[in-house]
Amino acid sequence: MQITRATEAPRFQLPGVEFTVLAAPSRGSKDLCTWRLTVEGGFRNDEPHTIDRDEVFMVLSGTVQVTPDGEKLGPGDAAVVPAGEPIQLANLGETEAEVYVAITAGFTGTMADGSTVQPPWAQ
Repeated sequence: MQITRATEAPRFQLPGVEFTVLAAPSRGSKDLCTWRLTVEGGFRNDEPHTIDRDEVFMVLSGTVQVTPDGEKLGPGDAAVVPAGEPIQLANLGETEAEVYVAITAGFTGTMADGSTVQPPWAQ
């Protein structure tokens, strides 16, 4: 069993969003990736992207939207975004939001410009 301590978890920064890695192949989980997103108040991802696997978003705090024109999600809410559906994260509030994310390991994301990525927080 591998333990990830909150104080020692790898963190990755993108403008407006911090990814804290909880489980991934590099963290001892060959089949599942999970991370905590900390999203700045008022943040909105400018361009949607897609993932080739279903992705689950579980809101801990704040009010977020995970798809273009999607429903508002608050604490305790969860959304499953099916593979291939556009994802466009937005924090609809003025304070930080926290969201747990779970997805099958080995996924690939396709960005708005058509490029594909396997983000470092999922490896």
